[in-house]
Amino acid sequence: MTKHNTIQVDYTISENNYQLKSLLNIDSLIPKDDSVRLLSQIIEEMNLEKLYQTYSRIRGNSVTPRQLLKIIIYANMNNIYSSRKIETSCKRDINFMYLLGGASAPDHSTIARFRSIHFAPVCESLMAQFTNFLGNKNEISKENLFIDGTKIESSANRYTFVWKKATNKNLNKMLNDISSFVLKCENHFGIKVIYKNKIKKYHLKKLLKKLKRLSIKENIVFVHGKGRRKSLIQKAIEKLNEYINRLKKYTNDLYIMGQRNSYSKTDKDATFMRMKEDHMRNGQLKPAYNVQFGVDSEYIVWASVGPQTTDTTTLIPFLKSIEKHTGFKYSKVIADSGYESEENYVFLEDNQQLSFLKTSNYEIKKTKKYRNDIGRKENMIYCEKDDYYICKNNKKLYVSGTINRKSKTGYKSKITCYTCEDCSNCEYKKKCIKGNNSKIPIEQRTKNLQVSKLFHKKQKENLERITNPEGRKLRMNRSIQAEGAFAQVKQNMQFKRFLSRGNKNVLSECILVALAHNINKLHSKLINNKSGLYLYELK
Repeated sequence: MTKHNTIQVDYTISENNYQLKSLLNIDSLIPKDDSVRLLSQIIEEMNLEKLYQTYSRIRGNSVTPRQLLKIIIYANMNNIYSSRKIETSCKRDINFMYLLGGASAPDHSTIARFRSIHFAPVCESLMAQFTNFLGNKNEISKENLFIDGTKIESSANRYTFVWKKATNKNLNKMLNDISSFVLKCENHFGIKVIYKNKIKKYHLKKLLKKLKRLSIKENIVFVHGKGRRKSLIQKAIEKLNEYINRLKKYTNDLYIMGQRNSYSKTDKDATFMRMKEDHMRNGQLKPAYNVQFGVDSEYIVWASVGPQTTDTTTLIPFLKSIEKHTGFKYSKVIADSGYESEENYVFLEDNQQLSFLKTSNYEIKKTKKYRNDIGRKENMIYCEKDDYYICKNNKKLYVSGTINRKSKTGYKSKITCYTCEDCSNCEYKKKCIKGNNSKIPIEQRTKNLQVSKLFHKKQKENLERITNPEGRKLRMNRSIQAEGAFAQVKQNMQFKRFLSRGNKNVLSECILVALAHNINKLHSKLINNKSGLYLYELK
């Protein structure tokens, strides 16, 4: 039986209004100063040999890698990050059609594969190439590098955390249970597998094999379900299998975490961090990445992604990375107080780079409470010649020893300890000695100081630099340029959460956003005749 009046898939069949159709000249519809033309021109001049090498073959009738790169960067320039939305834009938006150059629109899976399989392995190379392009055009100073970091949420589920502290606690508890279990097996079945009282994983596997042989030898029938009594051997084998599986899990968790304190089950490279954007408003930790931007003349010249929860340990790897890939060695490094450490000061000096790092006590030392704190070494008199401090009670604090301290990165620092010569009957003791120690009453305690002389010296030199006119100008520009770059990315471009998972894919997303930001910034500077502006002047 034939059906009549059905809707056809080809919607043009039932149209009654016919009109004369001609080919559309897309080029004539796009303004000459549109940013899409600037993007196309820059990508055409780039060397994409490494990008093409990621393909085994390229079909002649499909969109080229160069066109795909243009499309994805332009999508990021217009706050479009979803591969499905990019596919829709390629079919409807005239600027995307211009970038396609007459080729058919790629589907969302092609765009997603390009981003993760082809662009991700070469993203750093392309970022370095674009930074060198800006340097050749004198758009960046190649002298002042403003560094800042932020935390961007991962696409992992929020409540999939694995904590190192809890893992170690459960592992130690289980090892104690295993030792008593092995002892019971020795008593009940007469099986000895350990040597010198050390239990390892292969000891458990060896014990499991012996228990299975014993069950076969004694014709033990394994039973399951309610109302059936299990034999001692069956119970021992099941318990042993549970221990082995848990031991594998805990070992694997610790291996994945490495130096971190946590990781997410659904994105193993993500670390749980405290975020500023807290939708629950209760300070909970969320899986995220620490994103670092290096900014020069308002352009993001380099980007990196890491699992560090603080910015202190990110500075040295970041500077090494930018010098390795771009060849730029910035003479002045400007950052906030989160990057201050003795290791960073020493590295910058050895690398012949001037540090303009805001000191950690820069703001708080202006307060009255800080200046009136008699327990701080900054408020004591220091005699450099004889190396001692004088406290509020005119007592001297002499050197009592030294401590060699090692950081997480392996840096070794020397700490000098000072002890007061006489703290008895001191009327300022309660204000001078800080910290609660219930074991020793305040009357019996003595004032001690721990001072890193090298850090104190480098901090003093750095403080002189950031408080002179040049330092004030650079710190003002750091607030405008480095923090302004993150404001553009997170607020104007609405990039607040990663779409992909894994450190490599997340880095490629960051670099795509950075390239999009840079082309938007270059277009804005050219339109407003601000090309070649490196620094803003102090008002």
